[in-house]
Amino acid sequence: MAKALLGYVGGSDPRLLAEMRRLQQRVQNLESELVRIQSENDALAAAAAQHQGESLLDSIDLDVPQAEPALT
Repeated sequence: MAKALLGYVGGSDPRLLAEMRRLQQRVQNLESELVRIQSENDALAAAAAQHQGESLLDSIDLDVPQAEPALT
């Protein structure tokens, strides 16, 4: 009876199975990307905490020559 019901419902459509496999692979890829980005974010947060006392302007090289005033 189960086979009859399965056949009636449609059974295993190869296109549906292929799409399901594709989506499962996509989910795995996204989970891997999430783990990578989280570890990168943790490293950046640790670096930011280490340099918390420094301001962004302190880290920029300000050896830019002064511009001459425009002629009026």
